[in-house]
Amino acid sequence: MDNQLATKDSWIWQTALAVLAIFAVVILVVLGVYQFRLSDPYVRNVLSLSGNPVQGHEIFQMNCAGCHGTQADGRIGPSLLGVSDRKSKISLIQQVISGQTPPMPQFQPNPQEMADLLSYLESL
Repeated sequence: MDNQLATKDSWIWQTALAVLAIFAVVILVVLGVYQFRLSDPYVRNVLSLSGNPVQGHEIFQMNCAGCHGTQADGRIGPSLLGVSDRKSKISLIQQVISGQTPPMPQFQPNPQEMADLLSYLESL
């Protein structure tokens, strides 16, 4: 009986260590991706600027409202209300400029326009 208990305890510890190791690897990968994105000169430039939400609203109306709705509450594209609570600034920048989420087109605003758009999105 003691041998079965020792084997069970050993298995529990090995499983816990394996889960912790996987968790650590995931954290390191996420941090690496974040650092990689932060090293992008465009992203760094955008994040260094102060955005104007009024200008950002205008940019949104011209480029985004057709799919995300004039009130950013969604149409073809999803609602963007509270999007800055769900996504980081870097993720939002990547989403806008990558075009990797069909049917969203690739859009490359200049850094100030992107900073303005982020400022508007944060106000939603």
